[in-house]
Order: sequence, then structure tokens, then C-alpha cells
Amino acid sequence: MTNLNHEIVFRPIGVVRSPHAGTAGTPIQPSAAKGVSATVEIYPEFADGLKDLDGFSHIYLLCHFHKAGAFKLQVIPFLDDTPRGVFATRAPSRPNSVGLSIVRLERVDGLVLHIRDVDILDGTPVLDIKPYVPEFDQRDNVRCGWIQGKLQGLDKARDDGRFQ
Repeated sequence: MTNLNHEIVFRPIGVVRSPHAGTAGTPIQPSAAKGVSATVEIYPEFADGLKDLDGFSHIYLLCHFHKAGAFKLQVIPFLDDTPRGVFATRAPSRPNSVGLSIVRLERVDGLVLHIRDVDILDGTPVLDIKPYVPEFDQRDNVRCGWIQGKLQGLDKARDDGRFQ
């Protein structure tokens, strides 16, 4: 096995502007943030990359968890009280602090994306945007591991600050 222990550097393409000022009280997933509006301000040098994006109803936002604390290989995730391997969770305290959210794209106004169903903190750097395409992304016969049966109350679940 090759050791790929080299640095990888990402450059943000924009920033999220959301009503979620801090981690505590923020919805823990986009499905728990129904109706929450926000914007993504894209930096001018990436403007041409927005061409044709307005034809999609949903997009993936890949972001840097800029407020996450030091990473841990085992965490007690939201919706659970048992330590789990970080790669079996969506906890923000990850080795590379990369987050993924599917949000609804309302419209594109120049360099500003108007989005809804947002669980992302204000000021979060955006690393990439990809269109959500059900035929590419939706899967059948999905298993949900330890979280199966723990999703009741997800719509009311909020960040309690445990990953700062």
C-alpha cells in the first residue's frame, strides 16, 4: 500500500451566508433544515463556472468545516450515545473537515446562489458545487448501518456544540 501522506490544498470558490451564526442550535442535516434560506457568494474568478447551473433544482455543496474542532477517529454522533468510527458518521470533526450538503437551488443572481434547506454555518468556505441528478445519485436497497431506526426526531435535531 502506498503512503499518500502529502499535502492537498483546496482554494474556496465562495462562501455561504446563512442564519446559522454558530454551531449550537444549527440543524444537523439539510433534511432537518427545511425552509431555511441562505446564499452562496461565488468569487468573481469562478463566475463562468455558474453557466447553466440555474437549470437544476438541487445542488451538492462541498464545504470546509471551518468551525470544527480537532478531528477524532471515534466520535459520539448526533442521534446516538455510542462511540462510532468517524467514517461511519457525518460528524464534522473529520481528518479533512469536508462537508457535503444537498440543498435546493432557488435561483442564480449573478454571483449569488439563493438556496434553501440549509444546515451550513455562516461564513463556511465552499470548495465545490455539483448538480444533483437523481439518475446518477439515488440508490436502491440502501443499508443505513447503526443509524437505522434512530432517525425519528431528525427534523428537530440540532447541533449541541459537541464538535467544536
